[in-house]
Amino acid sequence: MSIIVPENYHIKEALQKRRVHCITEGAAQHQDIRPLRIGILNVMPKAESYEYHLLFPLGRSIIQIEPVWLRLHDHVYKSSNHSHLDTLYMTFEDAVRNRSFDGLILTGAPVESMRFSDVSYWRELVEIFNYAQDNIASTLGICWGGLALAYYKGIDKVMYDKKLFGIYPTKNLDRSHRITGELDDVFWTPQSRHSGIRDKDLEDAAREKRLHLLAYGEETGYTIFESCDRRFVMHLGHPEYQTERLADEYYRDLEKGRSDVEPPVHYDLQNPVNQWRSHSLEFFLQWIKSVYLDTPYEI
Repeated sequence: MSIIVPENYHIKEALQKRRVHCITEGAAQHQDIRPLRIGILNVMPKAESYEYHLLFPLGRSIIQIEPVWLRLHDHVYKSSNHSHLDTLYMTFEDAVRNRSFDGLILTGAPVESMRFSDVSYWRELVEIFNYAQDNIASTLGICWGGLALAYYKGIDKVMYDKKLFGIYPTKNLDRSHRITGELDDVFWTPQSRHSGIRDKDLEDAAREKRLHLLAYGEETGYTIFESCDRRFVMHLGHPEYQTERLADEYYRDLEKGRSDVEPPVHYDLQNPVNQWRSHSLEFFLQWIKSVYLDTPYEI
């Protein structure tokens, strides 16, 4: 339907070119529609340049979305525009002071080589997860965000010998599930990570009724799963990535002199083709729908 953005939002024109209807908060209030309030903990490098990747699939939903960009006290946003952060982002405490969120998203972060307990903002995240468990219909973790939610649920990550990088076929494991049910039987998923979770650890958690496994790739392992109370959804890929993002990451790493960089697999750096757009739109659409269905409304 539409996504609520500031009047002079820096990517408003780019979103509208992709058929995402953008409206201001004032216009939204006149529509007499209660939007879903989605908090976004954005800890990606150059936070402002990543915003488009999430707002495009969220904005294609038929439900009006109010994104609230969140910043962490204990995170130093070295590569981000601080003027932009000061203008648009707020702390979690300020954001929920008068009204909670319907849904929450935790992005990826370039801290995979660190133990979770050593991440400067881990304690702050745990406090947010504790709140989300009782007060937010669904929290979605993407890539490292998904690994962080899994660790919060007692399942640790392992480091890979080399980066899992490219787009990979992924099998839908549950055609009856309300989020993944109508995804293709096999769909493509962008991956860009140095760590993951052992299949056995996730299968043990599923047998113990702690997790529900939703998607699996022969080359990637379990990619989508959720807590059995449906409060936490974990997607270890990057369904939100736009077409050129993997190429941008590859050339960025080359410029940094990374000796372990290999080209993304199943992906043409010279002529990138998006094979995951339908998966991305359907996944976010159904996640938003699940948030809507689990959000209590006063009549």
